[in-house]
Amino acid sequence: MSVTARTESTRERILSVAESIILNNGFSGTSIDDIIKNAAITKGGFFYHFNGKKELAKALVERYLEQDNRIFEELFFASDQDSDDPLKQIIGFLDRFATMVENLDETHPGCLVAGFTYESQQFDEEVQDLIKQGVLVWRKLFQLRLERASEQYSLQTDISITAIADMFTSCVEGGIILSRIFKSNDALVQQVQLYREFLRLAFVA
Repeated sequence: MSVTARTESTRERILSVAESIILNNGFSGTSIDDIIKNAAITKGGFFYHFNGKKELAKALVERYLEQDNRIFEELFFASDQDSDDPLKQIIGFLDRFATMVENLDETHPGCLVAGFTYESQQFDEEVQDLIKQGVLVWRKLFQLRLERASEQYSLQTDISITAIADMFTSCVEGGIILSRIFKSNDALVQQVQLYREFLRLAFVA
């Protein structure tokens, strides 16, 4: 393994371990020493990659949003292959998302974006803006597709397309909370399915 590969491997291990601990203990409840111990690295190893917790927080948010966006893109790409109908593409995405969650080996670990939002006072404006922009990307992802669907279907509600797009985020985040409370992914799957059913009822040919 090259030096660059080892460096990236160590950095990724730090981020993975840090995310797992933070999702369980919160950002303020997680110390650098906790991360060092669980990642099996030295203090010098940690500070080689990150100047401190603030820089770590930024890297964690960027990594989390990148992973989520990649998953969303892959699921939508697969759904787009099945149909040219924009509503069916969204429904297909939601079906695939629900199946993905259903097939997880363990209860969903939680959402870093939601967790960091609860502890927003711990972060500087740069990290808070990263979180906001990430959620806006999710909104835009659905908003554009819902707008295309509204050109082919009659929308049976006065609720704005933007609010309906945000409903995906609220259903997923709420479903994650319920899943963690009940220690089962069923609640998250059901919330996604409810969103799917809402869209089926809201858009009529």
